[in-house]
Amino acid sequence: MPVESRAATPGDIPTFAPVLAEAFSDDPTFMWMFPDEQHRIRRMTRFFAADARHHMVPLGATDLAVSDGMVGGAAMWAPPGRWRGDLWTSLRLLPAFYATLGRNMGRGRDVSETLDAAHPEEPHWYLSTIGTSPAARGGGFGSVLMNVGLSRADAGHAPAYLESSKEQNISYYERFGFEVTREIVVPRGGPTLWGMWRQPR
Repeated sequence: MPVESRAATPGDIPTFAPVLAEAFSDDPTFMWMFPDEQHRIRRMTRFFAADARHHMVPLGATDLAVSDGMVGGAAMWAPPGRWRGDLWTSLRLLPAFYATLGRNMGRGRDVSETLDAAHPEEPHWYLSTIGTSPAARGGGFGSVLMNVGLSRADAGHAPAYLESSKEQNISYYERFGFEVTREIVVPRGGPTLWGMWRQPR
């Protein structure tokens, strides 16, 4: 079946949050933030659901990749100038993030503050999160999501930015025109991420 994309709505969050949680269950950054393997997927599902509900989906640039009625992947983009949530957004997210991270809230804060400090100031489209379920990998879901998001950036001749949390994924993003601009090291034994920038087209 062909893979198609559509815009996500708030009603889709319970469907695609578990997809993102599964996609990132072996990701070094999320493994560091959620070290309890037994409860990782459940906590990460709530984490992605809160981020989607209170921040990303309202921005209007969250996409789903669907085939034969199955949501196989999701990508959450922020338009230029909108990647950083305002104070009200942060206040709404705080209880949910505390509930999911618990005693690892400090690790979550370290990741957030480190990524914020490294974030480019120039206006750009920001790919906050992209992931496909293990069952959908290799089926073209990720490519569909990347192309939909980048077409928006290209329509406005705007650059795009993301952080790769796996070194082996760098070559994948390079195929879409991204280039590594810096390594981002989270303090206190945290993971390394790679900031990647795509010039306007």
